[in-house]
Amino acid sequence: MDSNTVFDRGTILFDVNNDKAKTIDEVMQEVNKALIEKGYNPVNQIVGYVMSGDPTYITSHNDARNLIQKIERDELLEELVKRYLSSIQE
Repeated sequence: MDSNTVFDRGTILFDVNNDKAKTIDEVMQEVNKALIEKGYNPVNQIVGYVMSGDPTYITSHNDARNLIQKIERDELLEELVKRYLSSIQE
């Protein structure tokens, strides 16, 4: 079922978690791209940001710093852990 499934009475089901994950994907793609363009190691910089909360770990190039701050750090960490765990499950 996608995030906007229409039921027989015309009611649309809105899946907040799915839409949140899509937003995180979009932001992280842009942040990753900006970090690479500026010559930074994206993993190191993003870990520094998540651990410290200091936005200066993220370049301001292409508005990456502002973009990543639109995501709550705990939500970002939750999504990263979920994806990691799902990738290692048999």
